[in-house]
Amino acid sequence: MSTNPDLVEYQKKLNRGYEFLFKNPNYWNAQFDRFARIASHLTGKPIAFNGAIFIIFIWVISGPVFGFSDTWQLIINTATTIVTFLMVFLIQHTQNRDTEAVQVKLNEIIRAMDGAHNALLDLEELEEEELTILHRRYTAMAKVAREKLKSGAKDTDTPDILE
Repeated sequence: MSTNPDLVEYQKKLNRGYEFLFKNPNYWNAQFDRFARIASHLTGKPIAFNGAIFIIFIWVISGPVFGFSDTWQLIINTATTIVTFLMVFLIQHTQNRDTEAVQVKLNEIIRAMDGAHNALLDLEELEEEELTILHRRYTAMAKVAREKLKSGAKDTDTPDILE
């Protein structure tokens, strides 16, 4: 049985496409990251809001032309649902990225400061109970510091919180 050379070549192209699409997650992550940053930047501008208002205005004034039909209503409902669904992912991605950047910056400040507690570098990874314990310790330290200030003492020392 002979094989069609065109079919073999087509299969090779499909395999290369498959490898590019599914074996390069870093490429696709970078593309999505770039797209999400641009989309978040553009949709956060007043012109985007004004554009949305304009589209709604056009939709409203077109109502009498279409007799305020179910299809007319379905158009705006479908469009807003799709846009909202996609924007949730873009906003969450941008929020995650910004949070990670802030965490890295805070970690660098903690790391670089003399007397800072390096054990606090990865607080975001702790369990809720551990965070609550640390919060209580900082609250107690703040109370002591306020009492020192009231009595005229300084509150600029660096007490140990990880006892």
